[in-house]
Amino acid sequence: MSDTRALFTRQSDAYRANRPTYDPALIAWLSQQAPDQALAWDCGCGTGQATTDLARHFQQVVGTDVSAQQLARAEPASNIDYRCEPAEQTSLAAGSVSLTLVAQALHWFDLDRFYAEVRRVSRPGGLLAVISYNRSTIAPQVDALVDHLYSDILGSYWAEGRKHVEQGYRTLPFPFERIEVPPFTLDAEWDLARLLGYLESWSALGTYKSAHGSDPLDPLRERFQQAWGDPASTRRVSWPLTVSLGRVR
Repeated sequence: MSDTRALFTRQSDAYRANRPTYDPALIAWLSQQAPDQALAWDCGCGTGQATTDLARHFQQVVGTDVSAQQLARAEPASNIDYRCEPAEQTSLAAGSVSLTLVAQALHWFDLDRFYAEVRRVSRPGGLLAVISYNRSTIAPQVDALVDHLYSDILGSYWAEGRKHVEQGYRTLPFPFERIEVPPFTLDAEWDLARLLGYLESWSALGTYKSAHGSDPLDPLRERFQQAWGDPASTRRVSWPLTVSLGRVR
């Protein structure tokens, strides 16, 4: 099992239950920029958070991921075909895809080979959209605890590619004609349990647990509750969102 498969196999239940969903307005806008709505490809789809949104706008959607465990937890739909395939080599037909979407996954790919595959499968005028988001903002006391977990406790357990997420993918090549994207946000209303579940889905937390046999969140749970207040109350959780959109050909 590759490192990527191992990271997300461990966390697949937490990932499916607790990852934020994307703004439906963003997915709708991206679909409107595509040359048609025949076929979309959600590459590195995980448990299908964005795949199901694409399925509301495209006749057919193919979601691919290297983790069979994540795909097994993805929400099915009549016009979605989930396939356990690497980003760099798929069974998609040449010249068939109108929109390729990569949501929070580009840093795991061999970019030269992935971009070659995007060119192979894209129809004339086809688009590639890449979405990334970094750490959330909630409230200063809560944010300080999240940052402590992220940096001080889990800092050395993040995979090398995580630095690209922190940089909003700005240092990664994107060899396509760029299209301007209006601002979109990624927001959620969560109670404390949902936030802690999201933190449990972090790949570095799973790596830490495998290495130490303990949950690094456990010593922090009481502090999170003190910072949050009533655990049943909800707070706005926001992530800075970066979207790159390019015309493939």
